[in-house]
Amino acid sequence: MTALLAIALFFAPQLMGGSNVSYSLLVIIGIFAILAYSLDLVVSDLGEVSLGHTVFFGTGAYTTAVASSQFGLGALETLMLALAASTLVAAFVGLITLKLREFIFSLVTYSLAVISITLADNWMFVGGTDGISGIPPLKFSILGLDYLARTDQQLWPVVYLGLLATLYLVHTFRRSRLGSEAMTVQLNTGLAIMSGINPMLVRMKVLVLSAPLAGLAGWLYAYQRAYISSDVFGAYFLLIMLTAVIMIGRRQLLCPLIGVALIITQEKMFSLGAYWDNIILGTIIILVLCFFPGGLSRLFTRRVAHT
Repeated sequence: MTALLAIALFFAPQLMGGSNVSYSLLVIIGIFAILAYSLDLVVSDLGEVSLGHTVFFGTGAYTTAVASSQFGLGALETLMLALAASTLVAAFVGLITLKLREFIFSLVTYSLAVISITLADNWMFVGGTDGISGIPPLKFSILGLDYLARTDQQLWPVVYLGLLATLYLVHTFRRSRLGSEAMTVQLNTGLAIMSGINPMLVRMKVLVLSAPLAGLAGWLYAYQRAYISSDVFGAYFLLIMLTAVIMIGRRQLLCPLIGVALIITQEKMFSLGAYWDNIILGTIIILVLCFFPGGLSRLFTRRVAHT
């Protein structure tokens, strides 16, 4: 069944007609889903709400933009740099927030995102308010074979592989010792300490583990858009991540992907304008948290249980 779902996902653009619009839609969904899974590890498995996860996303995007457009590095080199840079930034953020929990943790991470926007807007090395344009198409060589992605159709296989790798990592993490320790820390910190688990070390590990996924999303987004500015650190991406993570259900592997698919499809195919789209995202977060804190999937399971 899993193999069939994976195959169906790869051919989804063709099943939707194979148009440029369908490939563009699936590419954006794939990139934002990877980003959502990055936050999902922290929200669902640690029980913390990071409002600064766009910092890791933006770090990956800016690293890719600078390395490719200013230094002429290829896609594989920029990928390694993007993953490394986002991981290092996460380690720094982890050290700052090591002893922080809940509201204070969220507030500090949000402040870091605000600082990142300000730095990007005023640092001319990364283009300042003009951002970085002229990012070349994704191109790499493996075993003498060259691959060039000038269009979303050509970029889709790369995004698809990145999404599959993300799903595998999240699935493996939740079955690992670290995943079990993270849930123990979330549910009962006292019990975790009595069991020999160091809560601060677990939080650091999970935060650092989540960052390369955001860096991967930033890497893909830079090549897909061919232009990067400080908006990658902004509230728009944070709203998408948060909504996708909480809307359908937490700690269920496909829920963030389904959440992102619904959000992006509404935005791209049934948009009411950026102003109203943001209001819709914010309203969904409010309604779900107030009336369906376990996600909309819990509502469905409850109805099935009563029938």
